[in-house]
Amino acid sequence: MPSNDNIIHIAIEFSTSVWLVGTRLPGAAKSRMHRIDAGDSKALLTLVGDLRARRVNGLDQVAQLVCCFEAGRDGFWLHRLLTANGVLTYVVEPTSILVNRRARRAKTDRLDAEGLLRVLAAYVGGDHQVCSMVRVPTPEEEDAKRPHREREQLVQDRTRFENRILALLATQGIRQRPSLRTWERDLNALRSGDGRAMPPHLLAELHRLRRRLVLTMELIREADAERTATLAAAPDEAASQKVTILQRIRGIGENFAAVLVREVLYRPFSNRKQLASYVGLTPTPYQSGTMDRDRRIGRSGNPRARTTMVQLAWLWLRYQPGSALAAWFRTRVGTLQGRTRRIAIVAMARKLLIALWRYTETGQIPDGVAVRARA
Repeated sequence: MPSNDNIIHIAIEFSTSVWLVGTRLPGAAKSRMHRIDAGDSKALLTLVGDLRARRVNGLDQVAQLVCCFEAGRDGFWLHRLLTANGVLTYVVEPTSILVNRRARRAKTDRLDAEGLLRVLAAYVGGDHQVCSMVRVPTPEEEDAKRPHREREQLVQDRTRFENRILALLATQGIRQRPSLRTWERDLNALRSGDGRAMPPHLLAELHRLRRRLVLTMELIREADAERTATLAAAPDEAASQKVTILQRIRGIGENFAAVLVREVLYRPFSNRKQLASYVGLTPTPYQSGTMDRDRRIGRSGNPRARTTMVQLAWLWLRYQPGSALAAWFRTRVGTLQGRTRRIAIVAMARKLLIALWRYTETGQIPDGVAVRARA
């Protein structure tokens, strides 16, 4: 880690219209603020060039540039740009920064930039507990996440259109949606709860919703076909191999396997604690005096992967009833329902994630798991 005596710290506070760039020279008591248009990478590189040309401590010694900014809607392109131009760049996890707990905390872009400069100086100085830094994926890893994330959005759109159709029909006393295959015939035969024909404007809206629903379903099938083709095009790729071996386990389909691999299992983990923490399935400790217990899960990790694992845990009970994990759940919960069952399924999701990680890394099949025959 470089010494702070020879470092120019740079912090960028983003907004949709203006970027506020805070800089602090070695030994300086105050920082300087520079305003540039949002997305103006040329102006930012010009500022970086001016800072690089400075001499520090009155010597012919070129300072090292270290930059940070918060992870957000701008993604990681700026990290790659600055890194390619010789600037050591960090991406800060925004929720990991400690803040003043006063009820009315002042909030300005300048104060945020000053705070980022202090955090950066502490982190570079060796205090890695002051915040968490994001592991920046490669462009290929980032692009590989797009198919299942697009599919997730399309599934949400499909559900929204279906619910809207049902809600409009419910206003007329109709509880069942017409079939998409025989839409025209079924819709014309419908009568409201008081025996009237469907109003014309409502019919027009329903027809448009049906077209949007059909289009969304076609896009979902197109996304599924593209995912299958991508997997078949590179069968020797490490991520593709992990997707393939996960699908051998009964109850894990291509979509669940792709989400787990592209969101979680493509990364290296040293131990199971790191894995569970990344997904956000670890409990939050609470210790004060004689009280020492675990509270609810932290939810500080990948929310998409966490949701997928909880869904997969429920499916595991159905498709893998003879596995050791399903037996553990039945022994632990028994016939209890409600909150106890929901808490236990989260604990099982954590155990299942660790078991699948070991399976993809070492080939060790979880105890009692039924697998499909090889293709």
